[in-house]
Amino acid sequence: MPDFVVAIPARHASTRLPGKPLQPLGGEPLVLHVARRALAAGARDVWVATDDPRIAAALASTPVHVAMTRSDHASGTDRLAECAEIAGWSDDTIVVNLQGDEPFAPADGIRAVAALVASSGAPMSTLAAPVEDVETLFDPNAVKLVRAANGDALYFSRAPVPWPRDAFAQARDRLPAGHTWLRHIGIYGYRAGFLRAFAAMPPAVLEQVEALEQLRVLESGHRIAVGLAPSPFPPGIDTPEDLARAEARLQEHRNV
Repeated sequence: MPDFVVAIPARHASTRLPGKPLQPLGGEPLVLHVARRALAAGARDVWVATDDPRIAAALASTPVHVAMTRSDHASGTDRLAECAEIAGWSDDTIVVNLQGDEPFAPADGIRAVAALVASSGAPMSTLAAPVEDVETLFDPNAVKLVRAANGDALYFSRAPVPWPRDAFAQARDRLPAGHTWLRHIGIYGYRAGFLRAFAAMPPAVLEQVEALEQLRVLESGHRIAVGLAPSPFPPGIDTPEDLARAEARLQEHRNV
């Protein structure tokens, strides 16, 4: 495994679940569970990039570093770019961007996205998993992607891509045979130098059309290497209902 760090963006002002990083899961703040997943993956250092001292206080008794960042960042990538400056990472440092609402992120998936940056030569990497049902394929909240033969991303979309013209002309209530669609998993790896460059790029046309930040990278001509996730990534937490399901999952695992 290459040497890598994990950075977790954690802003307090979540729209659908205010104060999300501090929401209790198993009696502990959500952000603490996410940080433990990063530590379990073997990261050299784990950083949480936040704008709220209450989140920093929740991590005070852990080996996790905290970067106090501005509150006006437009995205998690922008927040991590500021974290890179605070942490003083060299341009070659491999940084894994683990979302702050992923308390069950598998350690092997975190390692995989870091290894892909090192092995592919691409400045950025991410993961994908097969689409398993037609509902997911047509769900705009489930981002789909297509890859080139070398594994690099060709495109990300909220639409069903690729579109099987003949099969969907007959029916759209099941996945056609003979093709595997890929669902994007929102974990990223970068070289720190590219993370800084990415955050400095102006928003791109395709990015704004699809509301997908990673399209900025493709539209500007850079590579994104895509690997298949070695283990399932359970859904992240965006709503109170998601948090309740995560609590049930955690209790189930504790009772095994």
